[in-house]
Amino acid sequence: QHWIVLGFTALESMLVNSTYCFGEQITLADLYLVPQVYNALRFEVDMSLFPKIMHAYENCNQLEAFIQAAPENQVDAL
Repeated sequence: QHWIVLGFTALESMLVNSTYCFGEQITLADLYLVPQVYNALRFEVDMSLFPKIMHAYENCNQLEAFIQAAPENQVDAL
């Protein structure tokens, strides 16, 4: 949790108020963000500290490509 919070604190200050990390289009930052947030939630990090990160994460997870890529939607998911 410590390292996740440290990294997300830095990232949160860099993000803009938009649909995704840096605007209205998906960027590489969003592709890397989603699995990091997934793990943070798995390790019960208090994500209320990071509203911009969560906003981008939630918007990404509305897109079909992210839904299909989710770990729980893989054929070998338990």
